[in-house]
Amino acid sequence: MRVCVFEDAGVETLEPLSLTRPVFDLWCGTSSLLTRQCRFAEATELGVLLRPSLAPLCKQTHPQVQVNNFAWLRAQGALLINGRWLPPLERPGDLQTPHVGLVGDEVAYAVISSEQMTYCSPNTIDDCLETWKQRLPQRPAGGWMIDYPWDLIECNAAMLRQDCARSIACEGRSHRPAGLGIVGPSDLLRVDPTARIDPFVTVDTTQGPVIIDRDAVVHSFSRLEGPCYIGIGAQVRGANIRSSSIGSVCRVGGEVEASILHGYVNKYHEGFVGHSYLGAWTNLAAGVQISDLRHDYQSVRVGVAGRQVDTGLTKVGAIVGDFTQIGLNASLNTGTVVGAFCSLLPAGGYLPRTVPSFCAYWNGMLIGQPNLPQLLATARTVMARRGCEMTAAHSALFRGIHDQTAALRRQILRQREQRYLRLSA
Repeated sequence: MRVCVFEDAGVETLEPLSLTRPVFDLWCGTSSLLTRQCRFAEATELGVLLRPSLAPLCKQTHPQVQVNNFAWLRAQGALLINGRWLPPLERPGDLQTPHVGLVGDEVAYAVISSEQMTYCSPNTIDDCLETWKQRLPQRPAGGWMIDYPWDLIECNAAMLRQDCARSIACEGRSHRPAGLGIVGPSDLLRVDPTARIDPFVTVDTTQGPVIIDRDAVVHSFSRLEGPCYIGIGAQVRGANIRSSSIGSVCRVGGEVEASILHGYVNKYHEGFVGHSYLGAWTNLAAGVQISDLRHDYQSVRVGVAGRQVDTGLTKVGAIVGDFTQIGLNASLNTGTVVGAFCSLLPAGGYLPRTVPSFCAYWNGMLIGQPNLPQLLATARTVMARRGCEMTAAHSALFRGIHDQTAALRRQILRQREQRYLRLSA
């Protein structure tokens, strides 16, 4: 099937994670949203409509995909899928007749003819969605719309169970490493034969599957409680991980609960991360603690796009953007949002609950980081240490994000300064 995955205005409420990637590259379960969407639609041709600033990097990371190619898009009809949609396991029977699939009032997908896509572009997609909702038949789409980062965390366990069921149906019995301690049903353990499992590792599948991908390394005295995923090339160093997805080439120690580590995250030491989403290339030093529960057990409120949003959840930890570094023994409060390219050091208490991108928290003061070339040089070094290259597309995107987030950064820094002056008066 001919498929085009698009971004809509909802990308804003998924920041800071959506600043540095298309929303369809966000992670849930054992794969990205895009992988799930393509599997759902049985895509044979794939294009994407996304923010122009992301197009050069997307062409680099997805070389087989038609990126913002309007001629390709308008040549024939297609199934347009919202990049924020987490599709259901079952595919509907009819994806040929023009109609829109809704989750609540949001368009999850639309089956559209070539004539109806004449004016469709990243700048007009939201208007097109409203027009199609009014003019085309509507059907329930099923699945979930990802409106906020914590929606991914809430859906992660269910997706891991789906992924395990699919693996069992497609591949049958999994590899069983010798000497591995299993508590619970053994068929819910899925281990790639290339993974290395040291002695004295315990896997608990009583609450859900444990999936260990290729080239992963799980060191002795680690405990993995399902539903749980250890990604490609990830290293687990004596950690206690439960109900979480650990992305590719992450290094994890300490305790991780109900969280998603996107990829290339370095949390090699003791410390707790709960109900959180850590963006790529983040680094948590030894002893970093992320609280995920209020003492009064009330619903957690989180700062989103300059306003406070009631999550309706009693457990929300931190949302941390790419390339952020958090120093030794720092403590993050429940419902903290930290942007991309931040540097946070402890100051004897909790860090601020909202830290804009390209900011630092040093000596108890939140400040902007003016030396952008130095930040990019550090990021380049971090990537090189894992055998990755920061390309010109990366650099251009990061510079653009710095400019894009400047207004919010100035606003929050000004509010913090005014609050400090009032307290010191």
